[in-house]
Amino acid sequence: MASSSGGTTYLLHRTVVLVGMMGSGKTAIGRALAQNLGVHYVDSDAEIEAAAKATISEIFAKSGEPFFRDREAEVIARLLQAAPCILSTGGGAYLAARNRAAISAQGVAVWLDADLDLLWDRVRHKDTRPLLRTPDPRKTLGEIFEARAPIYAKADLRAVADPTFSIEQMSDEVLRVLSTRADVLERIL
Repeated sequence: MASSSGGTTYLLHRTVVLVGMMGSGKTAIGRALAQNLGVHYVDSDAEIEAAAKATISEIFAKSGEPFFRDREAEVIARLLQAAPCILSTGGGAYLAARNRAAISAQGVAVWLDADLDLLWDRVRHKDTRPLLRTPDPRKTLGEIFEARAPIYAKADLRAVADPTFSIEQMSDEVLRVLSTRADVLERIL
């Protein structure tokens, strides 16, 4: 699908899968990027919930994490078969080797690399992060960050989040990073 962004026209050839920590901006940046490119935005967690007719928390409680991770892998594989889009994933999706392999084979993974201070600033006032419901959520976030960053670093591309960037500026940064891969994003004009 060809679309214009800032006077430049692009053709997206592969699904762009945004990966990274909670608070890295996968949803907000994903929506802005999809709008800029004129493609669909899809959230893998929302797709899992729709397919299961249950929330992620309910799926975990009823069937356990292994069951959820299997459904997550199935949904990601299905979405990668569809027309190129912008796909945001849950923070744990990219940790699975099978998801990383599928994404790199059929799409492109972009790590939204935000530092710990920026992540904490974005998530500390939200109670929607079950992993942070601990006595010391800042410490917990740091531990999750340390464990996951080396895996996120395996992404095909990396866009570094600047704390001063607006959503639009970060979307432009992702677009700049994507434009380094002609097999993903082709500049037409």
